[in-house]
Amino acid sequence: MVANNVTREDRFAAGKEILDAIDGKAGQAVIDSLADISPELGHQIVAWGFGEIYARDELRPVQRQLVTLGMLTALGGCEAQLEVHIGASLNVGLSAQEITEALLHASVYCGFPKALNAVAVARKVFTERGLMPVQPT
Repeated sequence: MVANNVTREDRFAAGKEILDAIDGKAGQAVIDSLADISPELGHQIVAWGFGEIYARDELRPVQRQLVTLGMLTALGGCEAQLEVHIGASLNVGLSAQEITEALLHASVYCGFPKALNAVAVARKVFTERGLMPVQPT
């Protein structure tokens, strides 16, 4: 039991609802991939990451995804997570054009190599969703 009589299970259930709405099957696949090695990490991603952080009202889901795209691009080496979050960005209403613009903007701060890697991931996601070629707005 944790503060306010909210249980681990309550936080997980709340987080799972948000995860499903934002990431769909891709989010569940990440959690499933942890079941045999670190189920607690999967639990924390859902309960804390989505049940606590994504659930906050101060940013809209679109804003959260833009921040996430920028951070994952800047970090580099996060292409698997970037793939999930590019899909999530489309799920919450960002267009392919807005995503590529965010990645272009990130290049100023994190460099061309990281932005190029992010754009390659975006191309993969956009191709899978039938969004290529991306048309300028």
